Formats: sequence, structure tokens, C-alpha cells
Amino acid sequence: MASDNVDVAIVGAGPAGLTAAYLLTKAGLSVTVIEQDPRYVGGISRTVEHDGFRFDIGGHRFFSKSQEVVALWNEILPDDFIDRPRMSRIFYGGKFYSYPLRAFEALGNLGLFTSALCMASYAKAKLFPRRTVASFEDWVVNQFGHKLYSIFFKTYTEKVWGMPCDTMSADWAAQRIKGLSLGAAVLDGLKRSLGLNRTPNDGMAAKTLLESFRYPRKGPGMMWEAARDHVVAGGNTVLMGHALRTLEHDPVADCWRMVATDRADDSSRIITARHVISSAPLRELASRIHPLPATLPDASALRYRDFLTVALMIRSDDLFPDNWIYIHDNRVKVGRVQNFRSWSPEMVPDPAIACVGLEYFCFEGDGLWASSDDDLIAQATRELATLGLVDARDVVGGAVVRQPKAYPVYDEGYADRVEALRTELETRFPTLHMVGRNGMHRYNNQDHAMMTAMLTVRNILAGARVHDVWQVNEDAEYHEAGREGEQAALASVRAVPTPIRAAA
Repeated sequence: MASDNVDVAIVGAGPAGLTAAYLLTKAGLSVTVIEQDPRYVGGISRTVEHDGFRFDIGGHRFFSKSQEVVALWNEILPDDFIDRPRMSRIFYGGKFYSYPLRAFEALGNLGLFTSALCMASYAKAKLFPRRTVASFEDWVVNQFGHKLYSIFFKTYTEKVWGMPCDTMSADWAAQRIKGLSLGAAVLDGLKRSLGLNRTPNDGMAAKTLLESFRYPRKGPGMMWEAARDHVVAGGNTVLMGHALRTLEHDPVADCWRMVATDRADDSSRIITARHVISSAPLRELASRIHPLPATLPDASALRYRDFLTVALMIRSDDLFPDNWIYIHDNRVKVGRVQNFRSWSPEMVPDPAIACVGLEYFCFEGDGLWASSDDDLIAQATRELATLGLVDARDVVGGAVVRQPKAYPVYDEGYADRVEALRTELETRFPTLHMVGRNGMHRYNNQDHAMMTAMLTVRNILAGARVHDVWQVNEDAEYHEAGREGEQAALASVRAVPTPIRAAA
């Protein structure tokens, strides 16, 4: 049985795990990383390759308000970023709508009759609002009217989160759509039309949205492959195809004994370490600790929303200029469609072939997840044809990428469960560190996952928890506004849906 004796053992080679490994390697510590994927590093930020086509799992803009994160990106991948224009739209009723919505454009696309219904519905909501605002539906209807809610909010939201809008908390809607009102949007549209919203300093319209972003020329996986290479070049180890089996703490020696299983041959490897950093799903980490502390709260109730991408190769120079489009159409199950060439031309090797990724939100084991790759490719082809975006005869190939545990589910009671687990684990095991989206059951983006790892490394080097990594998070408008590197990614709250209480 192979064995390692290192300063730090790391579970998971995603953004958090590899950021920690990279910084610890720079600091001169010995590190072993285990990653259950046999081929790819990067976790949900990996880039999958199929016949020369490269697929980003979900779309990852490289933009951060944290100067430290931006500096680390530049350090790891100094020569391979390209600047890309930002464009994403909503597709509804055969037409494209700007995202975020532009009131005049939206009403114009909807036509006179539907626009009149929208305005009448809006007026009704303002005159006779719902008195009890408990759900996402209640809140949005009161803000926009039922007609606009049904067109631009209901279908997509329910696809993503797998629960009806009338069962989601109104608190989530208030955070997710904060600052947006129909009246303000119409007024802004009028000002833009008349040229009245220019700033006195530069004569240009105030910029509130990202107009461009940086992106690795061959996808986000390029960043994490480079980080892995730095770790290995520094004399440390990244074990691919290895899954965490058990984790045991020796209180006498004050060290950890991790057993990792090689998924190819079921052999085991023992890693002894002073510290463990885990980006594994919190539910799984808790179940692997041996012996299981009697006081450890039950983690089995923590839930996740899963995700799959069906990439289609299509005989066409391009289908649309967007990075992605949101599909607001209940005739199809697809939620978003990525256009990989718009992320980077180097993602698509043939200029005569377009490559798009249809994103489906699901639960592991349900009908979509369990479908064969051939059936999913056929379904994706039918749905693009149903939407009128492609002729099915032009589809010349396809591939499927499944991503389990893509989104931690914030259901009723999840916060109490996570806090109880965190408190027990950190109190009992000061040298066990949880980082990243799944490691903390926090709905973070890539740069915030990195920040949790950066602060954890500082804690390890300091020999104490001088930084609270649980203060790292992000807000709902993070990728829509602000300047890169303008502030640290700390102490804000990301908006996520939670079910309303049964009594509400």
C-alpha cells in the first residue's frame, strides 16, 4: 500500500483545492492533492475536450473585485488571457431580449396586445398588491404584475431550482432582483432614448454592466491545469482518479490519516498530514470521518442541484453572438444555451462548425440524469429545432458532460445544519479546513472559492484561525456591476432561493 507523509493533504483539485496547493507549494510546504476525476482538474471550472472541441461547464467569466484573486490569476496564467465582449440575452417567443431587460425593447418585442396586458397587469399589481408576500411569486407579481412574471421569471427560475416559484422564499426574490422596478426601467429607457443619462465627466452613459471580461483562450481548465503543473513542478503530488475513503485524526500525534482509493483498481493510498483542506461536499466529508463523532450533526439532509451540458456540433459558422442565452420557454427543458466560440474562438477548431452547449438543471438519478448520451443528444437537437434556432439536419455530432453537485440547495433548515457541522468540526478538529462551494455548502463563484483557500493557507502558515473564511461570499449583482479588483470579496451575501415554510 503506497503512502505519503506531508504537511497538508487536500481533497479536490478544483479552484479552491488547487489555489491552496499552489500557495502552499510556494511557501515551501509538502502537499498531496487527491482528485476523483481521472483526467480533468478544475472541478466545475474544468474544460472538457471532445474531438478537439472544448466545453466550459456552465460559463466562467474571469472577473473579480478582489485584487488578490486577479493578481493570482495573472501569476498562474500570465500570457493566455484574451478579452471577450459580454453578451447574454433572453429567448422568448422566437425573439431575443436584452439581459438585463430593457423595458422599451421588451414591450416592443412582445407586441401591442401582450404589452397592453403587461401594463394592465402591472397596474393591477400596484393598485391591488398581494397582502401576504411569502413566496418568490408573490414578490415578483407585486413588483411587475403577473403577466411579466409569467413571461420573464417563472419558467427559467423553476427550471434552475427544480421547485415551483410559489414555494420559494420571497426573501430570495427581494435579494436577487433588488433595485429593479418596471417604472425605473421605463424611465431609464426614456432617458437613454433622449440622451439624458450621460455623466458630466466624460459625456458617456454611465457603465453599470460588465461590457467585457477576460477569459483563458482555451477555457477555464487552462488555469487549473497550469496551477496543477506548478504544484507538481514544485515537488508536490496531485493524485488523479483518487477518492476519499476515510479520514481519521490521531489526537496523540496531532495528525491526520487519510485513506484514498484509486478508482481504477480499488487500491488504497495512505496520506499522513498535519492539516487537511477539504473541498469535497460537506455531506460526504462528514460521512468519511472515522470514527464518526457521536456529537457530529447529521449531514445527510444537505441537498444539491445537479447539472448536465449537451454539446452539439452544428454545420454553421455561428448561430448567435451571445456568450449564452436564457431559454424562457416551457415547451423545452433546456435552461441556457452556451455558444463556445463566443467565449473563445480557440474552443472551436473548425470555422465551418458551430459548437453550442445546452444546459439542463436536474437531480442526480432523475429522468434527465439517467438518460443515455444518445438520447440526450437527440433531445437537445429536437429542442433547438423546436425553438427555431437550428435545423436538426445540420447537427453533425454531440457529447454529454454531467456535473453532480453543481449547486448547493438552500432549503429550509440548511443554514442551521451547516452551522452546526461547521462548529462541531472546527471545534473538535482545528487542523481540518473546509473551503470552496461544496466544501462549505455555500453558493460561491470561482474567485470566492479561491479566496476561501487563500485565507485558509494564511491560517495554516500562522498556526491559528486568524481569518474567518466563512465571511467570503458574493452578492447577486457581482458579475453584472463594478470594476475588476475594486474591493475584497468579503462579507456579502449571495442570493439563493429557499422554500417558504409550510405554515406561510
